[in-house]
Amino acid sequence: MKKSAKSQALRFTLVEIQNWRNFTKVRVPLRDRAFLVGPNASGKSNFLDVFRYLHDIVSIGGGFREATGRRGGVTKLRSLAARGQQTQIKLLVQIGSVERPTAWEYEIWFTQDILRRPILKRERVARDGQDLFIRPDDQDKADTERLTQTYLEQVNVNRDFREVVEFLSAVRYLHVVPQLIREPERSVGRQNDPYGGDFLEQIARSQKTTRDARLRRILQALRVAVPQLEDLQLSRDEVGTPHLRGKYRHWRPQGAWQTEEDFSDGTLRLIGLLWAVLDGSGPLLLEEPELSLHPEVVRYLPQLLARVQRQSGRQVMISTHSKDLLDDGGIGLDEVLLLHTGGEGTEVRRADSQDEVRTLLEGGLSLAEVVIPRTRPERAEQLALFDT
Repeated sequence: MKKSAKSQALRFTLVEIQNWRNFTKVRVPLRDRAFLVGPNASGKSNFLDVFRYLHDIVSIGGGFREATGRRGGVTKLRSLAARGQQTQIKLLVQIGSVERPTAWEYEIWFTQDILRRPILKRERVARDGQDLFIRPDDQDKADTERLTQTYLEQVNVNRDFREVVEFLSAVRYLHVVPQLIREPERSVGRQNDPYGGDFLEQIARSQKTTRDARLRRILQALRVAVPQLEDLQLSRDEVGTPHLRGKYRHWRPQGAWQTEEDFSDGTLRLIGLLWAVLDGSGPLLLEEPELSLHPEVVRYLPQLLARVQRQSGRQVMISTHSKDLLDDGGIGLDEVLLLHTGGEGTEVRRADSQDEVRTLLEGGLSLAEVVIPRTRPERAEQLALFDT
């Protein structure tokens, strides 16, 4: 029997975090989809950044030192609640498929040296429960400068676990800023900008047949949100700059063409989301995809993502504050990660592990009605007392 793409697709099956930004200690299993729900500043973006960080270690132009430096160094990354002897930052991920849920495990502990450079305290890769290596090894002890680089990023030593490297390099993060699409000169020189600075160039760089096929699929979906849209194309102006052109129904028989400069924020964000879903096969990290979108469109995003997953098995992690998004009846309790803030950092717990959530659902409340109130800031009503 031919194996499906979904059964073979790799995904993160578990993450363990220690002393990383908001989190002093977290260990949580992950499903094909993860909906991160919590108050503002509880750490939803920082949770997603764990996976971005691992991607940055293996990406072209990245590496352990560069990935850490982009985030302000170890001092900025280390949790303010970390204290005592165990102040190293620890990240551990299990990577697997439906058939092999714990096929791989990658672990990294690090701190900084007297020069404020990130320095490894431990690095380990295991395959099917068997360690392939554990660092520091004898060579590291003889030459501690080696601990400024991970084995993950070194092609001369990562051959036996290159599947992990390729998986991490396929992680994609998206949080489109519509104004950057309209004014790409703000991000000159950046490639694969998750905020959309080179989004039109990304589309233009794709093969024409692939690009045209994706734009047709995106157009079909867009017509639900923008019924008057009749066509969507990529073109270049006289100096070679790429532009998206949309043809709208108009009182004139031939219709009216507009470029991305005239598209609404919601239209641009939806185009970016749909393109990202179609582009790539690795885990997709989405920050609040509901922004600027009509509630009726947001309501169907989980179903859209579920259809994509049925075909490709691609994992999707989403941070959200949207009741409309969480109202989808197909979202399971084991797909919802609740973030709770406290004096010792933020806790992350799956909704299916909390008896109170189950009780309220059994009482007739919807998932959104149970979860969203837990994101409400304390004393939010005092904002009404602001005196201008």
